[in-house]
Amino acid sequence: MTTTLDRTEPRDLAAEPPVRLSLTPRTTLAGQLDGAWWPYSRDLAAELPALAAALEAPWGRVTRVTVNPARWPVVPHTVAACGRVLHVGWFTEQDPDKLILLSYTIGRWDLLVVPPETAPAAAARLMTAAAIPGSVLTAGVLMANEAVIGRGARDARRREAAWEDEGGACMTTFGEPFGRSALPLSANGWR
Repeated sequence: MTTTLDRTEPRDLAAEPPVRLSLTPRTTLAGQLDGAWWPYSRDLAAELPALAAALEAPWGRVTRVTVNPARWPVVPHTVAACGRVLHVGWFTEQDPDKLILLSYTIGRWDLLVVPPETAPAAAARLMTAAAIPGSVLTAGVLMANEAVIGRGARDARRREAAWEDEGGACMTTFGEPFGRSALPLSANGWR
């Protein structure tokens, strides 16, 4: 049996998960990014309609989208969104962590694309940083910074786990735990 999907038929948006989006507030400060988007998958055909629908009220009608194909396994030429066709293009010169949205009448918006597999805490940091008005940080810089922060957090958790595994004991310079008798007496005689 063959099933044909009609991508032009209306979808039940209430049944779909909410769009994870963070936008810069309206201001005169122009920055490198206009916000961040955290898609649920790397399927542009499935993810773009909800994004276009969510942006229609605050920004207006999105007509074109450009991406770098390095982060998207399939880049369709068109996607049905909000009862119309959204044209999708790709450029290898574009920052791989950025999505560019275009409108004939409104202008251009650049969004950081938070990878779908990103942990919620890291995604929250990235989405907040991308929505700072007037920020000069590019999508690539934000992602590189988050990689460093993520490495630091993993190292801190590993050190804390090692501390807990050792019973939280103070260690000598030779890596051996101090016994209570090895600690010097304080002035009042307590250890």
